[in-house]
Amino acid sequence: MSSDFDARRFKAMERAGFNRIAAHYDNAAHLRASLQDALIAAAAPAPGEHWLDVASGPGLLARAMAPQLGPTGSVLATDIADGMLAHARRNIDAGNVLFAATDAERLCTPDGHFDGISIGLGLFVLPHPDKALAELRRSLKPGGRIALSVWGAAGSVPLIERAQQCIARLLPAPKVARPSVFRFGDPAYLSAMLSEAGFGRITLAPHDFHCRFATADAYWDAFLALAGGATEALSRLPADKQQALRAAVADDLADLADDDGYHVPASTLIATAIKP
Repeated sequence: MSSDFDARRFKAMERAGFNRIAAHYDNAAHLRASLQDALIAAAAPAPGEHWLDVASGPGLLARAMAPQLGPTGSVLATDIADGMLAHARRNIDAGNVLFAATDAERLCTPDGHFDGISIGLGLFVLPHPDKALAELRRSLKPGGRIALSVWGAAGSVPLIERAQQCIARLLPAPKVARPSVFRFGDPAYLSAMLSEAGFGRITLAPHDFHCRFATADAYWDAFLALAGGATEALSRLPADKQQALRAAVADDLADLADDDGYHVPASTLIATAIKP
């Protein structure tokens, strides 16, 4: 990260953005359903276990895990965006799901408490992922496990990149660079991060999926329902620039068009690891 990176400002923008899109993020979750299913399968939550879901957003993983944990187990859903958690509270009626608004880099959790920790498409959003991984390790019981998903390497995630290409084509570069959401897509780099954080028995598995959009407009709406801080920044543009982006994105999707609209792929990695 460059020396002029303002982590506090970055977190504030992410919090505002994810609060803005809470309901839309939830409604668009079906596009990534296979990834969620694969991550939960890798996590393998068991009855009676206690889990922590970090960067939980509207509680997608927490909601899906709750029945597997049963009445004697629980999942604590945490997120820096309190609006996301408020949406989750309104839409999750499972008695074994709890909520706490907290920064993943400074968790409000006891030492050695959880059997497992999940992070779905969240690690790359954190400006200091090393701090977050240290917090996860601290919060796990010995022998506890983490399960997380990240976007694949740059060039393998058109679902995100085509929108980014459009933004880069029409708008000037941001004054302060944002961390790349693809920086953990290199398996060797992600494995090294987990190892340096003190985790062992690291496993990595690719997971690819596709999304279908009838129109370029539908694709753009799906991107805005996912992008958090980027969505917040775009919302502050003049209306004519917002409309220009919406109208122009079809050019960046042209090679993904077919007779039924657009077929847009995405690659991810799913990682699991154990606290020794």
